[in-house]
Amino acid sequence: MSTSSSLWQPFKLGRVELPHRLAMAPLTRSRANADGTPGPLAATYYGQRASLGLIITEGTQPSADGQGYPNTPGIHTPEQTAGWREVADAVHAGGGTLFIQLMHVGRMSHPDNTPHHRQPVAPSALSADQDMFTATGQKKTPVPRELSIQDIQATVADFRHAAASAIAAGADGVEIHGANGYLLHQFLSPNANHRTDTYGGSIDNRSRLVVEVARAVAAEIGADRVGIRLSPSMPLGGIDEGDTETVRAQYRHLVGELALLNLAYLHVHHVGDDELLCSFREAWPTALLVVRYGRTREQIADDIDAGLADIAPLGRFALANPDIVERLRTGAPLNEIDPATLYGGGEAGYTDYPTLAGTQA
Repeated sequence: MSTSSSLWQPFKLGRVELPHRLAMAPLTRSRANADGTPGPLAATYYGQRASLGLIITEGTQPSADGQGYPNTPGIHTPEQTAGWREVADAVHAGGGTLFIQLMHVGRMSHPDNTPHHRQPVAPSALSADQDMFTATGQKKTPVPRELSIQDIQATVADFRHAAASAIAAGADGVEIHGANGYLLHQFLSPNANHRTDTYGGSIDNRSRLVVEVARAVAAEIGADRVGIRLSPSMPLGGIDEGDTETVRAQYRHLVGELALLNLAYLHVHHVGDDELLCSFREAWPTALLVVRYGRTREQIADDIDAGLADIAPLGRFALANPDIVERLRTGAPLNEIDPATLYGGGEAGYTDYPTLAGTQA
């Protein structure tokens, strides 16, 4: 066994029992059908990785306005719900647990990438000024439309409906994406949120939408079926949350508010402020998941061993190694990712990575 024995201890997360402390991190693969239903290979892809225990899916839009990239899945129509049912069945057949990540991209979008071709929406009419892949090449993200109070209320309702649809599809829970430069992260960030109403300005106001979404989703499906992902100081999507003390104040307040909801877990996409991470550990009453950039195989269990995390989700390792759990247990070599097949396409680089048995998964 090449990694710490702490990885192999079982864990109760919400209402599910996990066999170990690994999980599959959410990974955008851009292989959904044009109508947002999971593509024909999605059930195979996730089912292959069911031994990871907790499977957190790629970002899945809770509404048509929530889509940012071509061929990403949704969970807001009956057809999408039916498609996710096949994924849930495949994961459960392999002994895994499925949480669908609800991701509204906000301003990180382009009209060319959505079925309705509408202007993206955001807390304020401020472009992310990012390059966005479209069917006709790279284009700059446009200036978004500022959400009205009524729009915000509708967005909360969209998250709630999406969570209910995920459970109807057979998922065990959902993860709310409040990270990585997308809509909820945009509300948290002073450089993306210039509002002067109750959703902007103060730390409390900037946190309001995140808390409202979490509360609504928990009320709909049960707090023990809900996780949330945060990424303090993550500079993706043109986000700049300010200096270290500003970020700490924002997130200590937010995590304190979210802790009152007793959600199943907090998932931190961590970029290096260990003092802040320690404060999350102290404040958070349930499971803490931590992903760090650039971890080596030998470092996967470090945060668990240090008492800073309960679960270590895997991204690139899981993508290229459907049987990553067995490989880590036995010390076997790992497959390398093929960068050319990360986004879009068919089975190549998606469902055809080889397993230790010498066959394609």
